[in-house]
Amino acid sequence: MKITKKIAIVMGGYSKESTISINSGNTIFNNLCRKKYDPYKVYISKDKWIVKTINNKEYPINKKDFSFFIKKKNFNFDCVFNIIHGTPGEDGILQSYFDLLKIPYTGCGFYHSSITFNKKYCSIFLKNFGINISKSFFININQNFCRKKIIDEIGLPLFVKPSKSGSSIGISKVTEEKNFESALKKAFLEDKEIIVESFLKGKEISVGIYSFNNKINVLPITEIISQNDFFDFESKYSGKSKEITPAILPINIKNKIIKISIKIYKLLNLNGMSRLDFIIVNDTPYFLEINTIPAFSKESIFPKQLKKAGISLSDFFHNLINSCLLYNEK
Repeated sequence: MKITKKIAIVMGGYSKESTISINSGNTIFNNLCRKKYDPYKVYISKDKWIVKTINNKEYPINKKDFSFFIKKKNFNFDCVFNIIHGTPGEDGILQSYFDLLKIPYTGCGFYHSSITFNKKYCSIFLKNFGINISKSFFININQNFCRKKIIDEIGLPLFVKPSKSGSSIGISKVTEEKNFESALKKAFLEDKEIIVESFLKGKEISVGIYSFNNKINVLPITEIISQNDFFDFESKYSGKSKEITPAILPINIKNKIIKISIKIYKLLNLNGMSRLDFIIVNDTPYFLEINTIPAFSKESIFPKQLKKAGISLSDFFHNLINSCLLYNEK
């Protein structure tokens, strides 16, 4: 009799992206092959860590070994499918925890997650390797700075972003100097470090990339056309954007983007799946950010790219888990 692997689909989290994460987790749960896997929904919040069964019964997770007790039996997981967007699943915190417990998990490790989740450090790191990024100014919450000097240096319009935040939460596009202060306050509500970034006028694209057993693959590129001022939270999850997959790009630009995406993926020493965002200005791609735990809700870009590539969610999730388990056997 073949024994199925017990998979913890870890979802939720401590950020405003928790609902999106739960939607993503449900997609994974519904598409995992039951002949190979025995999946469990694990909800993580600031209040509790629980396993929720099909009949909505809740069982607490024992944080000492990430197990749970049901019907007089203790259950341990063979692998964690981490689909938490934001903290603590995307910033390295849970990765450190699972490393200590020696439990395999999908995606990159704690160090790489910490770097990629922090837009400030990720941008500084990649700039040193010749990756184009927009002109930026970094501000800490207790730092003294001259607002007029920043605006004069960056120019208008500009963006104000939390350094550690996803789904465009806390981001503002500032077109007039009088709105700069409110944009700063909004960003500082999400993070103690923020980025003031120059506006780049061009074509916004998103690149899905993944690796199984050290082979890197790039999915069909998506062009994003937002109905709002920029690709904000509403555009991403309320259908207020047009997405073209594959993006209509000259072959030389397409090849350049693929080459840069693979370079970034290798520089950051990533594994599993990621999604990179760029703005193309005069045929030059400028890196915006990377998402190492892409969403899998109905509106999400990554699953649409998989579909266009002819890859089923079931096959993709299987290969992701299998690659993770093989990596941890080495």
